[in-house]
Amino acid sequence: MKKAAILFSFVFASLGLASAAPESMKAVIDDSAPGFRELTAADFAKVNSVDDTWSWKDGVLHCTGNPVSVMRTAKEYKNFEISFEWMHEKPAGNSGFFVWTTPASIEKLTTAGKPGLPQGIEVQILDLGYATQVKASGNPTDWFTCHGDVFAVGVKMTPFAPLSPNGSRSFPRKNLTKGHGEWNHYYVRAINGEVRLWVNGEEVAGGNGCDPATGYLCLESEGSPIQFRKLRLRELP
Repeated sequence: MKKAAILFSFVFASLGLASAAPESMKAVIDDSAPGFRELTAADFAKVNSVDDTWSWKDGVLHCTGNPVSVMRTAKEYKNFEISFEWMHEKPAGNSGFFVWTTPASIEKLTTAGKPGLPQGIEVQILDLGYATQVKASGNPTDWFTCHGDVFAVGVKMTPFAPLSPNGSRSFPRKNLTKGHGEWNHYYVRAINGEVRLWVNGEEVAGGNGCDPATGYLCLESEGSPIQFRKLRLRELP
């Protein structure tokens, strides 16, 4: 995939923009720019997955989806940008990327050594077939989308509009996700308690007022095989 070129107005030297409306942000982001580095196996640590849940092959991170668990970064982050691609291998796949995961919830999962997910800001990664599957089972589908919801799990965040019916999720303003077997690109920028998500080159969702606004970054295993590649991260002041 071509390098991410994402347009939004942004004075890089001024990071006090957490309260700005989503429409006000524009700039050019290039994940080959100075400061970005590729994440490898050395940047991650096992939490509550089994030994073969995650494996690196030719620069691609493969996840079996079992058990429901996460793999965290080796260190905590506060302000950062991350760019990566993901692809669900099967229809109705479920996964996610956690921002500012709390150390306490990671410690709890590590100690228990059982399936489960941590607390933090989740950037949802769903295959388009997930909604079809839920609808076929007779359950409602209006509370989520398959195009990049952003929401708080056990922490605080004020989501950007449009919102889910209960107001807890930032729904994407555009539906840009491709189906299983195709690569999708996510760019996430997290600064001073604000999280913003771009899907395949366009900003779609996010939130501010996040508390805590520092913690681990986690990739999620949630029942279906998924691949990640070109994980590139840049820490910000």
